Amino acid sequence: MANRAQIPTKNSALIAMIADEDTVVGFLLAGVGNIDIRRKTNYLIVDSKTTVKQIEDAFKEFTTREDIAIVLISQYVANMIRFLVDSYNKPVPAILEIPSKDHPYDPAHDSVLSRVKYLFSAESVASGRR
Repeated sequence: MANRAQIPTKNSALIAMIADEDTVVGFLLAGVGNIDIRRKTNYLIVDSKTTVKQIEDAFKEFTTREDIAIVLISQYVANMIRFLVDSYNKPVPAILEIPSKDHPYDPAHDSVLSRVKYLFSAESVASGRR
């Protein structure tokens, strides 16, 4: 238990978003948005003008911030930076891929789901069951 990742308890932890405008606005209306004193937000709206570099930078920033517990990322955006999403292996912040209005969810590309399938298949092989 000594190596458990701790979420800051002084303030509530945030949910970060990297997604299309409709998805981000929906979550902002639900109260997820935050702007800190340095004018940094906890979201990135991805549109046709957003570069892959901007998405990579936002992902790296959100996954290293102490005040973020979950990063929600649209699956089609995650596919643009799949190498970063798949190589991320820390428990906090958790990375969750979500569908968007224009791009349906494909479980075959979900990194969390593929890790779960791998763990269950490795566990069943180790225990002699299938």
